[in-house]
Amino acid sequence: MIKIKNTLHKLTHWEYWNTYIVYFPIYFYWIYLSIKARSLGFFNASNPRIINGGFAMESKKEIYDLIPNQYIPETLLFKSGTSLEAIKTELQHTNLLFPLIIKPDIGLQGLRVEKIENWDALEYYLKNVNYDFLIQEFINYDLEIGLFYYRMPYETKGVISGIVYKDFLIVKGNGKHTITELIHENPRFLLQLDTLKNKYGDFLESILLKDEVFNLMPFGNHVRGSKFTDVSDWANNTLTNTFDDICKQIPDFHFGRLDIKFHSREDLEVGKNFSIIELNGAGSEPTHIYDPKHSIFFAWKEIIKHYNILYKISTYNLKKGSRYLTFSESIKMIKGNNSLRKNLKLLS
Repeated sequence: MIKIKNTLHKLTHWEYWNTYIVYFPIYFYWIYLSIKARSLGFFNASNPRIINGGFAMESKKEIYDLIPNQYIPETLLFKSGTSLEAIKTELQHTNLLFPLIIKPDIGLQGLRVEKIENWDALEYYLKNVNYDFLIQEFINYDLEIGLFYYRMPYETKGVISGIVYKDFLIVKGNGKHTITELIHENPRFLLQLDTLKNKYGDFLESILLKDEVFNLMPFGNHVRGSKFTDVSDWANNTLTNTFDDICKQIPDFHFGRLDIKFHSREDLEVGKNFSIIELNGAGSEPTHIYDPKHSIFFAWKEIIKHYNILYKISTYNLKKGSRYLTFSESIKMIKGNNSLRKNLKLLS
């Protein structure tokens, strides 16, 4: 019965459709842009300091290193195979304390991103690691957005072209029903049930006290169940000026999405009490399209709009000395990304 409910919910809500189905009409526009640019990998020139322009297979640590330290979580890079003891030794020389965030250095779709509460949890996570990974400070702000920013290289001021607010998978107790029963009340949460069972096990049969809240997935990730709400109207002059100033401090950054945790909208507007937990480049989606109120036609329009901006930035930067990927480099990137996805899904 659950499978039937989930299938019907996915069919009637395009935001859950397979990526290849959603993007199928867009591929033809991408081919058109590639023909105009005479390169399948034109996007490489959009953000010249980021591998592949940030389209895929880029190192998160290398991106963090471009951003001024005051705007990001404290982050350490560890090579695949690093022992728990070596990690403990390294952490002794930092300000990092539990809980921590652990994630692949080269990742996608939030796969294998976890909040780690203690050494036992970290040891368990390391059993399924065959990639370089990051351990970073957990940012304890309750709110999160994805802010899409671009700036034409020949212009002095950038644009916020979309903002998405992220609602986490939070259940609220009533003193009667188990967490599993509360999950069943929300179709969006129910889609994550198998994943949550793997993560929490018998804890899901616990009964929360009345009005007690529990965050099942403390990540603002659509694939992992967060509800996305389009709040692009937040992009007033104050917020735009604040993040334009911040983004200009990131060398050669022209196009992408900032995932930001923050304390309040008022603080965010003036650049206080926030942290950029991730920066995505040329491969960024304008994730405000996933607001359930938007149609698939709205999504197609926004994606095409942003790809056109990406094309204009890339072709301009080419004239100024940046380079496109060769055909063989583009194919290598695509194959690498497909292998990465299979590997991370297998380990998840």
